[in-house]
Amino acid sequence: MKTPYGESNFKKIITQDFLYIDKTKYIGMLEQSGSYNILLRPRRFGKTLFLSTLRSYYDIRCKDAFDALFGNLAIGRNPTPLKNSYQILFMEFSGISIKDEESIERDFAFEVTKRLRIFLNEYQYPTEAVRRVEEQSSPASLMKAFFEIVREAKIYLFIDEYDHFANALLGEDQELFSAIVGKGGFVRSFYEVIKTATMEGIVDRLFITGVTSITLDSMTSGFNIGKNLSFTKEFNQAMGFTGQETEVMIRPLVDTCGLDGLEMMRTLGDWYNGYRFSCRADGKVFNPDMVLYFLDSFDRDECRWPEQMLDDNIASDYGKIMRLFGIGDRESNFQTLEELIVHGEIVGRHKGKLDLDMNKPFERNDFISLLLYMGFITISGTVLSQLRYVIPNYVIQKLYYDYFRTEIKRRAQIRVSGRAVENAVAELALHNNIRPLVEEINRVLTLFSNRDFMRMDEKHIKAVILTLLYQSEVYFIRSEPEVNNRYPDILLLERKPVEVRYQFLFELKFSKKKDGQKGLEAKRIEGVNQIKGYHALADIAGLPKLKSYLLLTDGTEIEAVAV
Repeated sequence: MKTPYGESNFKKIITQDFLYIDKTKYIGMLEQSGSYNILLRPRRFGKTLFLSTLRSYYDIRCKDAFDALFGNLAIGRNPTPLKNSYQILFMEFSGISIKDEESIERDFAFEVTKRLRIFLNEYQYPTEAVRRVEEQSSPASLMKAFFEIVREAKIYLFIDEYDHFANALLGEDQELFSAIVGKGGFVRSFYEVIKTATMEGIVDRLFITGVTSITLDSMTSGFNIGKNLSFTKEFNQAMGFTGQETEVMIRPLVDTCGLDGLEMMRTLGDWYNGYRFSCRADGKVFNPDMVLYFLDSFDRDECRWPEQMLDDNIASDYGKIMRLFGIGDRESNFQTLEELIVHGEIVGRHKGKLDLDMNKPFERNDFISLLLYMGFITISGTVLSQLRYVIPNYVIQKLYYDYFRTEIKRRAQIRVSGRAVENAVAELALHNNIRPLVEEINRVLTLFSNRDFMRMDEKHIKAVILTLLYQSEVYFIRSEPEVNNRYPDILLLERKPVEVRYQFLFELKFSKKKDGQKGLEAKRIEGVNQIKGYHALADIAGLPKLKSYLLLTDGTEIEAVAV
């Protein structure tokens, strides 16, 4: 079957022999959960395809095609009474300009007008009805006129990418964002009209998708009927691919090319898996777009893995929403990110509603909530009354370090040479020559100390080392991984399809300058003993081609000691 990479039209996928992972069992679950549902997921996570599936299932115009579209799917074998019983109003807000308030409202109204016109034409309303709608100018007045026309209809309203323009705007101008979605803003007025239509029975059901909750939560008084299912156990795997689903998808490659299926699943898991949206859920999910990119890019004729495991489209999308890292106290956000990349996890509690009131501080848990919605962190467990969050996979790790590198350059006004680091890591991987890497680390540390950029302690130095290492794509980089209840600082592990001659364990020890040579020597002994203890662990001892180094520093330069 054809790989549906970049395809989000359910009818096309089903009728043109594309691979389709059946998620239709969630249709009945959505009906049972309530009439007005919100399900948010990170970018490129299958939201639009899921919504397209719902549209085909509920549209009265698709009644005669039901068996052809759904006959072989879970919902086709056990349909609900509401199938093919609605007129479908679909909206999406991904193409809105954010130049200024006037252009935003104009583009928003244009998009609303276009979607209302399509609806009225598809369901054969008279030309006069279209004209009455087109006479309106504001988004709220457009919806009022429309609902007066369709008062006798039974409508299911779908809104896709509802927050797309708002996310972009919030990253650029929080004051303008508040003016538009806050009290008196046209976005809030727009949703107030929709809420009235639900109360009057015109909009019988509503389903909204997007990335973050910022727009809905910023206008709660205008629209407070939606039920956010994003972090419920039941819908944890409603979008994305489970491990079992991914294994089924790669099976033809494994069989045709004679590959090791378990090894391929481990590698795909390192790159694309790891998302968990409820602390009560057992299973994780793969990012579906990333998996489909891999399948589409795999050379079946020569059985060659993709040259790049990271889809450039994903990098571009996530790069844009990284602007949201600057909301609130940029320094506080940076420290949270630094903690995440150094220790591999953070502890806190995300909020069901993000409060972006200009008069209230944007706090750490607000930032954690934003990261979770965007897919930059995921839930890994609990710590008493709080939650533990980790970076889900290598793709997101790499995006973090690209951002971190840019931020370091911005703050310290220094040049970090990605090419020099790549060459240094190549020397390490092929010849066990750590000297070029140490020289590059020392160069950067010297620049930092000259600019008084960082408090030179172990955490900050480790952040610098990790940021430099991530400029190369040779290794999977593990920061403080749990190994038999022990936590080595850094593991550099072979990353398929790249083959290296050596893997590495680094342990970093920092001694304050005031402690002098005696302090350095004590840290040297401590670090060597620690590494020897790691070597005694079965999971470390079982790593092939492993070399270990103690990285000893007083904050001005690094000394590498082979152990």
